[in-house]
Amino acid sequence: MSDTFFSGAPHWTWFIILYFFVGGLAGGAAFLAAVLDWFGRPEDRPVVRTGFSVAWWGAVLSGLLLTLDLGQPFRFWHMLFQSAHLPALMFKGWSPISFGAWGLLAFGGFAALATLGKLGEEGGVRTPGFVLLQRGVVAKLVTALAGLLGLFLAGYTGLLLSVTNRPIWADSPWLGALFLASGASTGAATLILLAPRRGAPEGSLRRLAAFDSQALLVELVILALFVASLGAINRVWLSVWGVLLVVGVAGAGILLPLGLHLRPARFGGLAARPVANAAKLVLLGGFLLRLTTLLASEGIQRYRVAAGR
Repeated sequence: MSDTFFSGAPHWTWFIILYFFVGGLAGGAAFLAAVLDWFGRPEDRPVVRTGFSVAWWGAVLSGLLLTLDLGQPFRFWHMLFQSAHLPALMFKGWSPISFGAWGLLAFGGFAALATLGKLGEEGGVRTPGFVLLQRGVVAKLVTALAGLLGLFLAGYTGLLLSVTNRPIWADSPWLGALFLASGASTGAATLILLAPRRGAPEGSLRRLAAFDSQALLVELVILALFVASLGAINRVWLSVWGVLLVVGVAGAGILLPLGLHLRPARFGGLAARPVANAAKLVLLGGFLLRLTTLLASEGIQRYRVAAGR
């Protein structure tokens, strides 16, 4: 019996589940936008602009959700500054919570700069001071850092669970990789749904769908490794959460979207529906992955499992 069964649950609220989900897809969208900004085609610019907008608003919403989860939300700034020694910073490199708070802040900052820079492509910002953010070395550096910080945020939530001494979370080394792969797939799915509104062409959407298929395959493999690595801990899944993991995450959230992506489809009119439906299912699966992972562990009562009841 793992000693994680004899630890107290942190009793995180729904705000944390939503934060993990939104942060993951925002990080995945930022990474894809950065890759396309550096290596994409001119026709991919609408996807790049959409990706950084999703990243920025996702960072804002993630910060809000994380703040609301605190017992006293108005003291969130204590995670960033030393209240007794203002304006001294509060950074604890050994603390996952402190590291994550600063990571989210940095991600939001660079996502905001990248978003402002890309607005110039649509005529939204014409101020000379924003020229550096629109083109050149500085603009490329900003988008690269936003993408790398997006990868960090997408995988960080899984790593945070891994260092929390609770069943499932601390019993597998694959949780960070699983959330990272899920962030990539949900980020791509979000762009598939939103990028057409900003003029993304058929070719860009087809490449997004191909990337999403690859991300889903990776996620499926890591999910299998994650479950296999739990060993005897898998008895925890003999519950409603296990049903949701198999049916909702693996079935509806991975296998079914893969089947829809593999169907030949044009990206116009009614023929685009399978791809859009696949993207919606990916988002559902990404949310259910975080829901089942958190609540399956949160719901364990120490002695009930140990006694075999």
